[in-house]
Amino acid sequence: MENRTILSPDGYGFNFDNSYLQLPPVFHKRQQPTEVKNPGLALFNDSLAISLGLNIDALKKHGAQLLSGNVLDQGANPIAQAYAGHQFGHFNILGDGRAILLGEHITPNMQRFDIQLKGAGRTPYSRSGDGRAALGPMLREYIMSEAMYALGIPTTRSLAVVTTGEAVYRDDAYAGAVLTRVASSHVRVGTFQFAAANQNPQPLQALADYSISRHFPDIADADNQYLELLKRMIALQAALVAKWMHVGFIHGVMNTDNMSICGETIDYGPCAFINTYHPETVFSSIDANGRYAFGNQPKIAHWNLTRLAESLLPLIDESEEKSIALANECLAEYPNNFLELWLSGMRKKLGIFNQEDDDITLAEDLLMHMQKNKADFTNTFRSLGEEAVHHSALYQDAGFKNWLTLWKARLARQNEPYDESIRLMHTANPKVIPRNHLVEEALHAAVNDGDMKALHDLLLAVSNPYAELNHQSKYTQAPDPVFDQQYKTYCGT
Repeated sequence: MENRTILSPDGYGFNFDNSYLQLPPVFHKRQQPTEVKNPGLALFNDSLAISLGLNIDALKKHGAQLLSGNVLDQGANPIAQAYAGHQFGHFNILGDGRAILLGEHITPNMQRFDIQLKGAGRTPYSRSGDGRAALGPMLREYIMSEAMYALGIPTTRSLAVVTTGEAVYRDDAYAGAVLTRVASSHVRVGTFQFAAANQNPQPLQALADYSISRHFPDIADADNQYLELLKRMIALQAALVAKWMHVGFIHGVMNTDNMSICGETIDYGPCAFINTYHPETVFSSIDANGRYAFGNQPKIAHWNLTRLAESLLPLIDESEEKSIALANECLAEYPNNFLELWLSGMRKKLGIFNQEDDDITLAEDLLMHMQKNKADFTNTFRSLGEEAVHHSALYQDAGFKNWLTLWKARLARQNEPYDESIRLMHTANPKVIPRNHLVEEALHAAVNDGDMKALHDLLLAVSNPYAELNHQSKYTQAPDPVFDQQYKTYCGT
């Protein structure tokens, strides 16, 4: 392997370990990033860098070479990871076709994070791809992942976007870029599927043991640690998707290879946020049949978890029959677990502190009225309890007026005063989300005009989404409905 290791005069602050290399070689291939012509730092995440204990000054001054993959920091040992996945229901053997894991950074407080370069060139898993990424999709992932982080939703994050000084070719020529992704892990549901597809129990057990040791050490002494691993991942996925549903987020491509075992949102491709509420909303250009529509996300997560359970069967019990029974018992808990998590979040969105049996009907009826009246998801929840709701188009509906009466009566039956309910609602209902039209406006200016102002302004607006700040009205106004009717998102491959 060629030697590209370099340090800035003051050091970048990375403290790399490479525990993933302990896994059998079937799970990874050593791979140097492909050098690029003229790297330049387009975006840098100061707050994330501080939390990781990195040297911001050094990275901003010299970091473009490092974060493009042209040079490597001391201790980095780059690899591409192998995995499989059900893509729109069809199983494929996959792997990192354009992403390279530099290593795991150990922070000063001993947290471990994967540092991955996305768009860093061809790998043994690239197939016919060029391993590169265009600037627009990388900026998009930066915006969306940072917005999700600010919303309090588990997510991978973006440390930087570096331009390459080279073009990538899709339907046209686009400016190339490399994104530095920070994640708790890049082990996916599809990684376990890959291990199971090898039909060799040793790599599968090695992966499961590694995952438990690194991510779930508290279950290592359980009577059946592999069953507990399944239970833990079911709980994390249920919690994650419930949070997506609370803010109107559509992942867009919930293939099993895009589902992290740590319960983090990963692989921001054709993702988007709902404006006008409808559970069948789809923006992804590749989701023609609505498999990953907004309202389908909870059951798709269940489907994905079933594929995970299938992969773990050889480890759960020596008896296949008993293993299936135990796994099915765990999977059967998912619908109720998800419903409880979703309803708990909806109670907060409605300012409800206690529990009543009819709360689920109250929440579902509101969504029904929103769908019927084509109401904006974010603004409707934010305006509840405020005078603004009385001036909305939704308020003209007699059914919604009746719902408001029932809701206020529900609040009156709890001990907490109305003002506390409003404060609770403001912690659960964002005022600002990365509206699709604003994201596209910012990306167009950045990519086509080299003007990053709109993007920086948008990042600032979404960085504190729950606060009652005096934002420019464009950040809180829904777009013309015609925009959403025509809007399409793309994977950015």
